[in-house]
Amino acid sequence: QVQLVESGGGLVQPGGSLRLSCEASGSIFNMYAMGWYRQAPGKQRELVATITTGGSIKYADSVVGRFTISRDNAKNMVLLQMNSLKPEDTAVYYCLAQMFFPPDYWGQGTQVTVSS
Repeated sequence: QVQLVESGGGLVQPGGSLRLSCEASGSIFNMYAMGWYRQAPGKQRELVATITTGGSIKYADSVVGRFTISRDNAKNMVLLQMNSLKPEDTAVYYCLAQMFFPPDYWGQGTQVTVSS
């Protein structure tokens, strides 16, 4: 079992910034990557960014140049720095722990709202 604790969501104006964090605990020896997905109302959950234990990073095209994912392996934590936020970034953001052997684990989600 892996437990994920997310923090950092909230309300921000367009053009503003937020930082999300997710700390993993439990059986993390099997963890291959951590990352963030998001789900807006009426839409499917989509990839935002992932980072492997080796440091390989993948971003959704829509966030390239605005979002930065990083990882603190010592703390088993993944961070998502979100800059130049747009209203279309509004969604529930979920932390994901990807495992070498299934299942993967999801956080409870944190709301990000970009609105003036």
